[in-house]
Amino acid sequence: MEPAIVIKALGALAQEHRLAVFRLLVQAGDSGLAAGVLAEKLDVPASSMSFHLAQLANAGLVTQRRESRSIIYSADYAAMNRLMGYLMENCCGGVACDGELELQDHPKRETA
Repeated sequence: MEPAIVIKALGALAQEHRLAVFRLLVQAGDSGLAAGVLAEKLDVPASSMSFHLAQLANAGLVTQRRESRSIIYSADYAAMNRLMGYLMENCCGGVACDGELELQDHPKRETA
């Protein structure tokens, strides 16, 4: 995966409403959700939801299809897996791990 694509995807997710939309779409599975349903669940105006969905689609993280008069959005699991694979590429020195990184060599910060 090219770094420019990774940056675009991470940039799209680096906003509260878009991250929430993506999480809802992942939970919805292949059936996806209509834009209006997403707007209602997140209490976001329809015009703002359209903007957020366009950003996610432009980053390649969601797909859309028309069903009657609704546009249904779904998470693009292949794109999500490529992004996660890219981020985890050097995790654990290429050896399978449980996803938890230990920070043994880094001193813990003390809180005041």
